[in-house]
Amino acid sequence: MHTLNSGLNNKINEFCNQSTFSGVVLAKQHDEIMIQSAYGFSNRAEELENKINTRFGIASGCKLFTAISVCQLVEKGLVTFDTRLKDCLNIEFPNFAENITIHHLLTHTSGVPDYFDEAVMDDFEELWKENPMYLIRELKDFLPLFQNSDMMFEPGERFHYNNAGYIILGLIIEQKTGKSFADYVIENVFNPCGMDGSGYFSLDNLPKNTAIGYIDNEDGTWRTNMYSIPIKGGSDGGAFVTAPDMLKFWNALLGHKLVSKETTNLLLTPHVHAEDNECYGFGVWISKRESEIYKYHVMGYDPGVSFASSYYPATGITLVIPSNKSYGPHDVTDVLEENM
Repeated sequence: MHTLNSGLNNKINEFCNQSTFSGVVLAKQHDEIMIQSAYGFSNRAEELENKINTRFGIASGCKLFTAISVCQLVEKGLVTFDTRLKDCLNIEFPNFAENITIHHLLTHTSGVPDYFDEAVMDDFEELWKENPMYLIRELKDFLPLFQNSDMMFEPGERFHYNNAGYIILGLIIEQKTGKSFADYVIENVFNPCGMDGSGYFSLDNLPKNTAIGYIDNEDGTWRTNMYSIPIKGGSDGGAFVTAPDMLKFWNALLGHKLVSKETTNLLLTPHVHAEDNECYGFGVWISKRESEIYKYHVMGYDPGVSFASSYYPATGITLVIPSNKSYGPHDVTDVLEENM
């Protein structure tokens, strides 16, 4: 890998225009901005263009905010990573194993039933036929979707990506701090980073300069994702961020401004093998190449939302690619990595 150049900028531009990418590509190396481009419309009906500082939904890209919040609770002595779920949350889960710990939940190894099991279900929208998405405004509103279901496997047995596990972590944060999850994250993660453009917004009350999520139909028509995702994001996904805010976030995390150096290192440790060269830390994916850590990254996919953001320790490159379509950032990341 070496410094990115104008040739790469041209390749990215060409690829994004050809693939009708909609969103932002922002990359920096150490403190130098290398790529800063916006594509497509934040509002197609009004033909408002995406800008560098447009707010985008990032779906599961924000599980890392939840993991950091839990690490802060550990540093305050409110819980430990070995605290059992049944000892830190006053909610009944009648069929859950007794020995589920916070560590299991953070690393997707808890075995708790998921309300949206990505290994089984293709279409997130299917969920809302029986559970109207406009009623999902708080974390507790997710509980009926999985609270009484059976375990998938014994805690610690294996990795299985799990959204419900992160809903449970958010509920623990709420119980231990007495604040709503969103308020806690804004005060203790976003504000210390200076992420002034980011937040957890309701789809029926989006602030200005926010990209609407679009789903492209096969016949060339499109629709917004208003009826396809929960009305307000929570601890498993759904925050809105700007690309520059996400750069600030990586800076703060890697500079130990959110949790101590020791806790940051623990968060970025590959705790469990997921598949191929992918491992998982606390709320973050870790990619290895030839047994060396190649990148730390987060990603998110929802109908009308896709997101990828990576930090490459060998070169000090940070990459942020939010999009208001269901696909794109992963492909743009591939183009960058092939030319980095």
